[in-house]
Amino acid sequence: MHAHGDATTDTALATWVPIGDADFPIQNLPYGAIVRDGETEPHLAVAIGDHALDLGVLAREGTFDDVLGADARTLLGGPSLDALLARDRTTWRRVRAAISRYLRADTPAVRREISTRALVLRRDVRNVLPLTVGAYVDFYASLEHATNLGRILRPGEESLLPNWRWLPIGYHGRASTIHCETVVRRPHGQIARASGVPQYAATHKLDYEIELACITGDASAGPITAERARDTVFGVALLCDWSARDLQAWEYRPLGPFLSKSFATTLGPWIVSIDALEPFRRASRVQEPPPLPHLVAESRGAFDIVASASLRSAAMIARGDVPDRVAEVNARDLYWTIGQQLAHVASNGTRIRAGDVYASGTISGREPENGGSLIERTRDGTAPLRLSDGTTRAYLEDGDEVTFRAQARDSHAVAIGFGSLCARVVGRS
Repeated sequence: MHAHGDATTDTALATWVPIGDADFPIQNLPYGAIVRDGETEPHLAVAIGDHALDLGVLAREGTFDDVLGADARTLLGGPSLDALLARDRTTWRRVRAAISRYLRADTPAVRREISTRALVLRRDVRNVLPLTVGAYVDFYASLEHATNLGRILRPGEESLLPNWRWLPIGYHGRASTIHCETVVRRPHGQIARASGVPQYAATHKLDYEIELACITGDASAGPITAERARDTVFGVALLCDWSARDLQAWEYRPLGPFLSKSFATTLGPWIVSIDALEPFRRASRVQEPPPLPHLVAESRGAFDIVASASLRSAAMIARGDVPDRVAEVNARDLYWTIGQQLAHVASNGTRIRAGDVYASGTISGREPENGGSLIERTRDGTAPLRLSDGTTRAYLEDGDEVTFRAQARDSHAVAIGFGSLCARVVGRS
């Protein structure tokens, strides 16, 4: 079955590559940048099963010249997605179709001969940031998360501020600290004290936030509709916006988060193309009051993507214990859609550029186990989580390992995943 006439998501497609990891069937083909063992320079790649297909090797050998022409080596032979992001959705689809045809089970063996040099086990490579990040914006698109945080950070006041239902709230983050690294360092900053004089110290309330990030290409200048914004989106990745809640509580009024957020943002290593996600579109959430005309939602602007957070203490890691799942959320529950977020960004004339990263903000649901951050799950530490090793957590401790996973699901499509985003907390050296 083809989704929206796209042969690359056909449920009948099979590949000659042994699959193994169910996150990465041939219907997925997410992009990343890998550094192979013994090398220092990254290559653009796609994930397929337990393997990464090194597109740089294939591009240099001319594998795609017959279908992509001179573009093949420019778009696929570099160290990152930058050249491909700078093109339009028509080009992205041509490239995706060419890679899909190469990996199909019915591809002639003579075309696969080069695979011995292009195919490498993902466990044998290191992922690096697959693009040059232009701008970074973090939204606040979950009604449940915004309400929960309002109750915690502003007790006794209105939990949801009046403007929240009228526009996608967001802030500009620090693009230079977005990374794909497997560690996050505990930041220092100012923390309020009863004396009224703040203390400069390491955060005691280090938190994660389960988010999805959309990566844009096809630069757009000036206002665009939510429907048009869809065509500027190249793909979606997992994202963790690390947060120092004690720093945040002191600094966020009147202008919002600053140093409590800018110290680190982890991007998942694999970017799932927007075309791979088409079968998982859902009706947008009903919004009340109806949005203003320039923010009218796409009819199917939501995605059925289930994401989870798991946690392991240092002791659990040392014993080889499996992580404890501490939260599960669904991006379908987000109040503001990706299209509305981008339409809002551009509504004042701002240019959306190739390589921009727009994060959803924490994804949360209605139940406690659907809280996408520890501040929600533990009610700011007043109801700590108990881990399977007997220890409790209000917030993250040094040595803790956080893992996010996500999968898009539909009964009429092949499920696809985002791999894992995994990072361990270390103290500042």
